[in-house]
Amino acid sequence: MKFQKTFAALLSMFVLSVAAVAQMPTGANDGKKIENSTLVFTEKEAEKMPIAVGNNLYCAGYIQKGPISANVEIVGADDEKDQHIYAEGDALYLNAGSNNGVKVGDMYSVIRPRGSVNSDWTSKSSLGVYVQEVGAVEVVNVKPEVSVARVKVNCSVVMFGDLVTPMVERESPMFVKREPLDLFADPSGKASGRIVMARDGAELIGREMIVYLDLGREDNVKVGDYLTVYRPLGTGNIYQKVIKESSIDNREDGYESDRYEGGHFSNQASRKKGATAGGSTVTTEGAKSRRPAGLRKVLGEVVVLNVMESTATAVVVRTASEIHTGDYVEVQ
Repeated sequence: MKFQKTFAALLSMFVLSVAAVAQMPTGANDGKKIENSTLVFTEKEAEKMPIAVGNNLYCAGYIQKGPISANVEIVGADDEKDQHIYAEGDALYLNAGSNNGVKVGDMYSVIRPRGSVNSDWTSKSSLGVYVQEVGAVEVVNVKPEVSVARVKVNCSVVMFGDLVTPMVERESPMFVKREPLDLFADPSGKASGRIVMARDGAELIGREMIVYLDLGREDNVKVGDYLTVYRPLGTGNIYQKVIKESSIDNREDGYESDRYEGGHFSNQASRKKGATAGGSTVTTEGAKSRRPAGLRKVLGEVVVLNVMESTATAVVVRTASEIHTGDYVEVQ
């Protein structure tokens, strides 16, 4: 019941916020609507707002390295003759009852292990099994060997064979006033890793989306930690090995005027080395080799919502550019 009340409160907060944004306030004197109104929160009000609510808090999913208990699962439904997928309000049978300590009012998370996570983005030998969080059920009737649970919240359809595990209440980190995102921030020197996966298999990631990091308790990462998302400055994409560019010699480009025979320059001509420009052509790779190592492009910021042994679940809170799976993260 505690989870149900907490979840409902967070959901109502979100709905009220959206409704306030959509409402057009009226003027004090003429009663005319003010177009393009914007909802404004004071600093004190913002401090009371959680970073993650509803789906992003209780259905974010996680990557678990340890064994997953498969003792209790969904084995039947009151309307199983007429349907194969289940949602809020449906009554389901669990293969555990009073003999297993199940009581009326118990809340369970519905989970669906999807398989081992293998990623080229991490240097860790093993990350664990990706567990999808489907929703939550409440026990409404208990028999010795089975119990009946009603779906209270679902973030995806519930199916036979889905596992249930005792509900663990989660607390979202709260919004705090922060400085503008520093696009040229130097490395912090703290734990760094990669975004190995995003929820629902997304590869192009934006704000409010859930991502999974190869940083966990073993890296001293904690719920509420802010991490900078970045990409090493270089190719402009997440791949470090690309086809080497070819330079165009300004004596062979063919862009100068044949009629007036200009000075053999073009809009693609690279400069020549040497004080008298008599050396070889300067290439982009050559220019890059003369800068210090470690330059990076800051892409955004994530906040950790859940921490497991070798991984963490995080939500994107700020973006300055598109984020991809494989991008780097660093604890601030």
